[in-house]
Amino acid sequence: MEFINEAILHAAGQWWIYPILTIFCFIDGFIPILPSETLIVALGALSVTSGEPNMWFVMAAAALGAIAGDNMAYLLGRHVGVERFRWMRKPKVQRALNWARYELDKRGAMLIFTARYIPVGRVAVNWIAGTTAYPRRRFVILDIIASITWVVYSAGVGIIAGNWVHDHPLLGVGIAIAFAIVLGIVIDHLLTWLHRWRDTRGATSSAGRAASRTAEAKSSHAGTGGPPASSRDSGPAPGSPQLAAPADVEA
Repeated sequence: MEFINEAILHAAGQWWIYPILTIFCFIDGFIPILPSETLIVALGALSVTSGEPNMWFVMAAAALGAIAGDNMAYLLGRHVGVERFRWMRKPKVQRALNWARYELDKRGAMLIFTARYIPVGRVAVNWIAGTTAYPRRRFVILDIIASITWVVYSAGVGIIAGNWVHDHPLLGVGIAIAFAIVLGIVIDHLLTWLHRWRDTRGATSSAGRAASRTAEAKSSHAGTGGPPASSRDSGPAPGSPQLAAPADVEA
């Protein structure tokens, strides 16, 4: 155990940890092999327990990789589509893509921001954003904001866990990763509930507006007075003079 702790501490102090983190976050942006937040969380915990690596450099490297990876997913979605490769046609991937397409049509800005916190969801959303030609400039701005907040959140989780077990770097890393996974699941379910709540609220509001318009139409019709046109054309009103039919003309 002591050997593993020393190896982890030695690696955390090396310069190459930052480019590796950038590459890891970049690849995770369009190929969801392993959630990149686990590495950020682990490095955050090590930063507290050992003083290495530098947390500001960690956050900068992770943000750079995340932004580049998300934009790569956008470009691949625009130029490749969603069915070219075999892994794209897997049921799990197709469900994620269909969900992303539906949600992006309804609330694009909110989805791009929140999807950054969902490992597979962010790839699906960014890919579909490119496929549907979501405005590139707006996507980049939203993605930069989302990536920075995501990095700060992930680093914060690692720092909190590292403070719990300051004298045991390996244990701190394990707790930080487990905590990040659990928190990620909670955030995923919370965002799903929020989206469904917004859908229900929107449907209720639409139904209320439709009922209001129907009531207004009925009220307007009643205020015009008189019977409807079909009643007026059905025959003379009671008490009006009747016109006799012309007598037969003898030849």
